[in-house]
Amino acid sequence: MAPVRYHIWTAGCQMNVADSQRVASALEGLGYHSTPVAEQADVVVLNTCVVRQSAEDRAYGRLTSLRPLKERRPEVVINLMGCLVGVRGSPELAAAYPFVDVFSPPSDPQPLIDHLTQADGRSLENLQTRDRFAAMDGDLLLPVDERGRLVSAHVPVVYGCSHACTFCIIPFRRGPERSRSVGQIVAEVRSLAEQGVREVTLLGQIVDRYGMDVPDGPNLSDLLRAVHQVDGIRRIRFLTSHPNWMSEELLQTVAELERVCEHIEVPVQAGDDEVLRRMRRGYRADDYRRLIDRIRRRLPGGSIATDIIVGFPGESESQFQRTYALLAELELDVAHLARYSARPRTVAARRMVDDVSEPEKMLRFQQLEELQTGIVERLHRRLLGSELEVLVEGRRRGRWMGRTRTNKLVFFESEAELRGELVQVKIEHTGPWSLRGSVTGYGQSSRAPALLPLAILNQPIPEGFRQ
Repeated sequence: MAPVRYHIWTAGCQMNVADSQRVASALEGLGYHSTPVAEQADVVVLNTCVVRQSAEDRAYGRLTSLRPLKERRPEVVINLMGCLVGVRGSPELAAAYPFVDVFSPPSDPQPLIDHLTQADGRSLENLQTRDRFAAMDGDLLLPVDERGRLVSAHVPVVYGCSHACTFCIIPFRRGPERSRSVGQIVAEVRSLAEQGVREVTLLGQIVDRYGMDVPDGPNLSDLLRAVHQVDGIRRIRFLTSHPNWMSEELLQTVAELERVCEHIEVPVQAGDDEVLRRMRRGYRADDYRRLIDRIRRRLPGGSIATDIIVGFPGESESQFQRTYALLAELELDVAHLARYSARPRTVAARRMVDDVSEPEKMLRFQQLEELQTGIVERLHRRLLGSELEVLVEGRRRGRWMGRTRTNKLVFFESEAELRGELVQVKIEHTGPWSLRGSVTGYGQSSRAPALLPLAILNQPIPEGFRQ
């Protein structure tokens, strides 16, 4: 009997990557095997993103391309998942794409699993739930091709968002924020460590708000201390932060815990106060300046990444220049740049005029891109001759590659098998996108993690705190 196969196409953020991993785990629990070719699959999953129009267009293009496959092989199960579907579903999508068999909300493999188990007559109650559906809650059994090979994994800790910036579609497509329990998250991290993962990134649309949807719930600092105790995990990261909730307690926790990397991703989005007000960000440019100063004082030698949107409705040339000046002044390590794209149902799309032309958006984008490239080149040149700790993730184009604690990409050569190892690399060449060097040492720090009060791990989980 020929093996049954699945194919997953993933677009968008790290949360989607984590969601696809869970779908793959659930499918393999049902006996499916992965294939990189959609035409060879018995189940095809499209995990979609709609944060910008370009991402939504790619999703529709990929979906339309599957129609001929479904016509040739009607038995193939097509599953549309993610933000294109949203938490409320979409009757319009079902009407427009009748060849899609299953529509799944973000972060929810269950509709697909229900469809497959009902189609072949199996009952969910008769399945070995721990092995087959660990992806749903707590323990996560990695897909076969990642077990023992995946070094860095993403772990969702907060689903959805309740902040509702005027440009952002996430609250409408992923729903209000819902925190997972400390116990669920720690169980998943422990499971990942047992399968060879050495670094985890805790994910949330506003990760600093972890636990705030639960009365008297633990906060992100509590969660970091719990994850810090998991044997086998050598590094911990978290993203994405928001300036309004980057607390002194959180910064102190990052400074205290040796395994938590001193790399902070905290988007500014714009450098002009009026644009920030219309975005409903809840802070001013000077507030962001003070935050960056606080981070640098608490985490000397750390790195900071930001996000910026150019061409927001009503953004004048002088307002854009304030954003340019802020980026030039702060000299951050990474700037993720985007051109504004109106998203349905958002306040900006309903109440504001998208009045900055596409050529002007592109010009502003390119100006910031050029500025940031120069900043990073200067920052990286300061690292020449230094020795940096690198967690080795794998090989690329014949060289080992990995990242520093501050998330710098480093390439080096070695004949040894180093996947998942911590090595010391002397930096011999720098560029705007990566560093290159040679290995000078091996090993890791032996400092023990700080202990977490058992009361936090053992506390009852309130009903609203469950997934």
